Amino acid sequence: MSGAEIISLGCRLNIAESERMKAMLDDADDVVVINSCAVTSEAVRQTRQAIRKARRERPDARLLVTGCAADIEREQLADMPEVNGIIANEKKLDPRVWNVPLPQAPPPPTRTRAFIAVQNGCDHACTFCVIPQGRGKSRSMTIAQVLREVEHHLEQGAREVVLTGVDVTSWGHDLPGAPPLGALVGSVLNEFASLSRLRMSSLDGIEIDEELFALFASEKRLMPHLHLSMQHGHDLMLKRMKRRHLRDDAVDLVSRLKARRPELAIGADLIAGFPTEEAKHHAANLSIIEELDIVHGHVFPYSPRPGTPAARMPQVDRSVVKARAAELREAVKRQRSRWLNTLVGETMPVLVERDGTGYAPNYARVECPADATPGEILKLTPAIVQEGMLV
Repeated sequence: MSGAEIISLGCRLNIAESERMKAMLDDADDVVVINSCAVTSEAVRQTRQAIRKARRERPDARLLVTGCAADIEREQLADMPEVNGIIANEKKLDPRVWNVPLPQAPPPPTRTRAFIAVQNGCDHACTFCVIPQGRGKSRSMTIAQVLREVEHHLEQGAREVVLTGVDVTSWGHDLPGAPPLGALVGSVLNEFASLSRLRMSSLDGIEIDEELFALFASEKRLMPHLHLSMQHGHDLMLKRMKRRHLRDDAVDLVSRLKARRPELAIGADLIAGFPTEEAKHHAANLSIIEELDIVHGHVFPYSPRPGTPAARMPQVDRSVVKARAAELREAVKRQRSRWLNTLVGETMPVLVERDGTGYAPNYARVECPADATPGEILKLTPAIVQEGMLV
């Protein structure tokens, strides 16, 4: 096999970093890199599973592990017989670690959408989260650096750009003058009139600045898809998580945005079974799905992570955690189904992916014609909803 094989788990930031590693290691032979995730115990289990599978499929390859789990679970992963080496997460994009030349430009996109990691690390201390241990302090790319990457991806044919990071709304806090994220988004849109689709990854709603709010409310090239790092629908749980927002903050934000841009689709991360969660707290978590009209829901059953304050709190029984997670997923599924049915008969521009499906601006997934070319944008009018997809 020519070039390293990169197996990416977890977030969009990992996807962006994996594409950079793939370009950097293009001349490496018989190397497999697992770009791991450690956000939950399930993510660590999947990392171990990926390592074992990769070793079975490539018994003679040099197998290296990087990513968040490589830092947070370093000793445990290093002890696995399948693993040849561990690369510290903060070093994985350093060519010197891999003994390869410095890439002269960002890699060409391997997807129809280009993921650009504008920010890394996190300065916050949510009680459930280990990611700051694996990613370090928040640090931002400059506007000039981001514009160069966007330009390169557009030259390579990307039709949509996704700005991503660990805590994207903290972008700019470490730069001179502490520019807000809206300044970066506005600069990208102003600089590239040819960019028809700009999408944001998960955002902390309490840190959406006025300029970014105005862009979400009125800029058609900024996709009408807001994914909130919500985590819970009850104020006591949010306080115990050490989040910086309350339920009403999210409700107010979504209400004000939808009043300006009704087609905005809302996504959110929600945690089920956080320590000390009672039935009334879970009920509030369920009700926030309908109140915010969450149609892109990521539900995580809480799992204690080593060294976090939440791991020392009174835990909810695992069977209860799993049952509550299932209820949350079912509630999101119902909300999503209602939403998708409102889109039947509506003509929308769909960016064709390589698997025969595509995404509308609101991130609804749409089945594409068999002869559709990946990367083209088609005007499609779905007739039905089938298995959670517009067809």
